[in-house]
Formats: sequence, C-alpha cells, structure tokens
Amino acid sequence: MTPIRWGILGVSKFAQRQMIPSVRKSSEVEIVAIASRDLDKAQAAAREFGIPKAYGSYEALLADPDVEVIYNPLPNHLHVPWSIKAAEAGKHVLCEKPIALGAAQAALLLAARDRTGVVIQEAVMVRTQPRWLAARELIRNGRIGTLRAVQGFFSYFNDAADNVRNQADIGGGGLMDIGFYPITLTRFCFGAEPTRVLGLLERDPRFGTDRLTSAILEFPEGQATFTCSTQLAPYQEMHLLGTDGRIFVDWPFNTPADVPSQLVLHTGRTAPIESEVLTTPASDQYTVQAELFGRAVRGEADPAVPLEDAIATMAVIDALFRSARSGTWEAPQVPADRS
Repeated sequence: MTPIRWGILGVSKFAQRQMIPSVRKSSEVEIVAIASRDLDKAQAAAREFGIPKAYGSYEALLADPDVEVIYNPLPNHLHVPWSIKAAEAGKHVLCEKPIALGAAQAALLLAARDRTGVVIQEAVMVRTQPRWLAARELIRNGRIGTLRAVQGFFSYFNDAADNVRNQADIGGGGLMDIGFYPITLTRFCFGAEPTRVLGLLERDPRFGTDRLTSAILEFPEGQATFTCSTQLAPYQEMHLLGTDGRIFVDWPFNTPADVPSQLVLHTGRTAPIESEVLTTPASDQYTVQAELFGRAVRGEADPAVPLEDAIATMAVIDALFRSARSGTWEAPQVPADRS
C-alpha cells in the first residue's frame, strides 16, 4: 500500500517528542513536510527527523499538493480554525485533543467535513489502544457483570507561566488537557452518554486555569467519578467496577509502547475473589492511531473515533464548567446547528 503522506502543522514539543517518532515507525505513513511560523524551527525539525520539506508558514504547508493529511498539534484555540483551513484546502485532518474550546465551536468542523468531504478526526489514541479495546470487550462479554461505576485519576505537576497548559485564554487547564481522558474512556466503556454531570474546580490564582478538578458523571446504568490536576505529583489509574467483578488499569493513558501492557481482572461477589492478569502485546498507541486514521482516509474503514464523538466529549466538558459555576448538576448539550 502506498503510504499516506502527512504534513505536520507546527513544531510542538509533543509532535517532536512523541507523534513524529511514533508515526515514523509505520510503513503506512510518510511525513513529507513540516511547517512553523519560524522557518528556522521548521528546518531544524525537518533535519532532525529526515522530513523532506520545511515551510515557514502554515499556509504554505496547506498549499502543498503532495500532502494528503494534516496533523494539527497546535495550541487548543487554534485547533478548529486551522483544521477548517486544512479541510478547505482538501486535506484530511487528524487534530489533537481537545478538538475545540467547546462543543459549539467543535460543531463547526461538522460543516467543514460535510462541505469538503475530507476525514476530520480527533487524536484520541487511547480509544484505539489494544488494552482499552480488550477492557471494553471484557465489559461487553459480561466478565464483570453490569458496569456500574468508573473511577479515574490523572495528574502531573506544571506551574510554568509560559506553558500553553497554564494559559486560560487559549484553552489551558487540567479539565481540557487531561480530564478529557477519563471522560472519553468512561463514555467508551459505558457505551452511553452521561445524562447529567457535577463539577468542582479549583483555579490557580496566577493563571486562572483549573489546577484541581473533580467530577461526577451520571449515566443511565451507573456513575463515574474522576479527579485531575496539573499541580500534583504525577499519577494515573482507572477502575471499572461491575456487579460481578472489576478491572484495574494501571497507567492507563500514557501506556508504554515498548513493553506488553496489562489489565487486572477481579471476578466474584464474595470471597475468595479470583484475580487474573491479562496481557496485551507491546504497542505504540500513536502508531496504531495513525494507521487506523490512514485506513479511514483510504476509505477502507470508518473513522475509529467519529467527529460526532469528539463533539459529545466537548459537551461534557462544557457542562462540567457550567456546573462548577452554578454549583448544581448540569446536562451536556450537543449543538444541533452545524452552521
């Protein structure tokens, strides 16, 4: 199969440290160009990663006829405008999460997708990671009975004033950055949308961003709770609890790529509880994501994470922000208008 030809929009640290090395592992993807508003930075990245073309503007990258796919890892407030520009240039778009600053803005991408006929997808690598696919299969097969509760935690420490994650006006803060993960995975495992949510936020007095956020999501068949923080010791975990058992997922979001990953399955309602460690092969979740996106671009499969799903995630995030302000339960609201 001819590799899908990618162009990278920007020279973010994440793109250089994680996405580009992961994508280069695949024979199904070829990175042919990279752009920055600083040509020297684009050229330096191109030299480091063996990328043939470097551009000193995003517009020049979008005009390159050799580029089929644009990967958009720009700061959050630039996700929608540059993804729309890429779509209007005839490029398919894999856009980093969160795909927008809110559900209404995210819905603009539906119109762009439908108008241009390109594939636009949010980069939600955990949704195609083999361990999470295995966890959902265990739930669907009834191995823990009926899923009734999900608990999650995700934290790191970052109080650098110049970091984009600490800039409120461009979509910084913990809920947008890492609260995103327990939200999307809880919806993934329940196979449903929350009917109402409750959020509690503590904001950094210097930055105005949420640095400690806790949430409750009520689903038709159960509940989910999670806490995320940008100013705590780094840690992450997820628990999936059912009527007949539970699944523990250690280090669930930044799953190591070079070693097999594990799920711990505990089954039974009374002692002795049976425990089983289930192993999935070593897998780079970013490589998997890129390959599956390429197959959607080729028309060989549907997008692994439809754009509508990204909008639903944003609707939950919107509702949690509203709840933190109102002090009451709020219902997620998915916009109906695509214009």
